[in-house]
Amino acid sequence: MRTPASDLPRITTGGRVGQVDATVVPRFAGPATFARLPRIDEVSDVDVAVVGVPFDSGVSYRPGARFGPAHVRESSRLLRPYNPAADVEPFASQQVVDAGDIPVNSFDIEDAIAQVEAGARELLERAGRLVTIGGDHTIALPLLRAVAAKHGPVAVVHFDAHLDTWDTYFGAAYTHGTPFRRASEEGLVDRSGCLHVGTRGPLYSRQDLVDDRELGFQVVPSVEMDDLGVRGVVERIRDRVGERPVYLSVDIDVLDPAFAPGTGTPEAGGLTSRELLAVLRGFAELDLVGADLVEVAPVYDHAEVTGIAASHVAYEMLSAMSPRTTPAPEVRP
Repeated sequence: MRTPASDLPRITTGGRVGQVDATVVPRFAGPATFARLPRIDEVSDVDVAVVGVPFDSGVSYRPGARFGPAHVRESSRLLRPYNPAADVEPFASQQVVDAGDIPVNSFDIEDAIAQVEAGARELLERAGRLVTIGGDHTIALPLLRAVAAKHGPVAVVHFDAHLDTWDTYFGAAYTHGTPFRRASEEGLVDRSGCLHVGTRGPLYSRQDLVDDRELGFQVVPSVEMDDLGVRGVVERIRDRVGERPVYLSVDIDVLDPAFAPGTGTPEAGGLTSRELLAVLRGFAELDLVGADLVEVAPVYDHAEVTGIAASHVAYEMLSAMSPRTTPAPEVRP
């Protein structure tokens, strides 16, 4: 007999409903929500909602990121309640839920963008913050529209192999390579506080970097990681964003293909998963108001290598959003 999701034994702390208890229900069983957390309809109050956007019609090379949300959820089954590296229990100190997916039009990019913005705005009326799993990077634009409507222009810290501040592709203004140009043009970002981290690979010309600076972005390229180290990159981010509200956007291709083969536009010479996760822990000291994780394309993945890395990225995002003190967890039937 199938057990209803609402009747599954869960870890609860201070009234917050957490993960399905893995000592009762094996990790390979049970609902395929992110980290086996409750659905949004199973709780009353929500601090952070994890939501998927299965959309990849804005890609310029290999498609497949529309299957990213389901893949990252499946790859998140081994995530546990306590994050020792950050010394925080992200599911105990705040109510985190899986809000399912925002359905979008896969044949009309502008319509899809409008649907993502509307879905994000609706969720933000109930949840304090969103962690969104894509999908391709086109979705960052409508997510920034929703966040800016709540917080005003935000500092954007963007982890990616690419700048994503190009103008058009084949005359199309909205693609996965243009979201941060459009966001800057629309006044959604604070141009004095934006930063790319991990960029690398060939560009069309030097003008790409000139245009990028004019749009408000500084760059910490991947080649500087060895010299700066994790601590140096974290300091560069803190110096750049200051006290501003911060939106974090992570394209999984910021990782070297050795650590994230399952993506649409891989570039050699990227960050290691250890480096990325360590830098993300620095966001605990910032005013992180929202985040997205994009470009996971499972058709190119093997043994969930990319999916597992991505699930840990989302886990660090949630940990960075978490208050620092939590009561001891308990298990309820």
